[in-house]
Amino acid sequence: MDTADHRSQRFDKSPSIVAREIAGETILVPIRKTVGEIDSIYALNKVARRIWDLLDGQKSVGQIRDIIVDEFETSPEEAEADVLEFLQQLEQVGAVRQA
Repeated sequence: MDTADHRSQRFDKSPSIVAREIAGETILVPIRKTVGEIDSIYALNKVARRIWDLLDGQKSVGQIRDIIVDEFETSPEEAEADVLEFLQQLEQVGAVRQA
């Protein structure tokens, strides 16, 4: 991800991924893969779940960072690093696309 202008980037969820709540845990499941491919299922922690919920194609990376800072006990720098890292992971598996 280009870090020069990353704060203004916007991302949207891929229609090939669905989020499901199972036993109190949120997981992302690719709908194009077979159920047997367990390595393609991703469990989200609370912060990752919140970032996922905020990915609507309208909010910028900077806006998502600010929301994470407001809702969780973290610094802007740490929140930004976490948001960018999570988005890079999601991009690698095709779970998000730039809006």
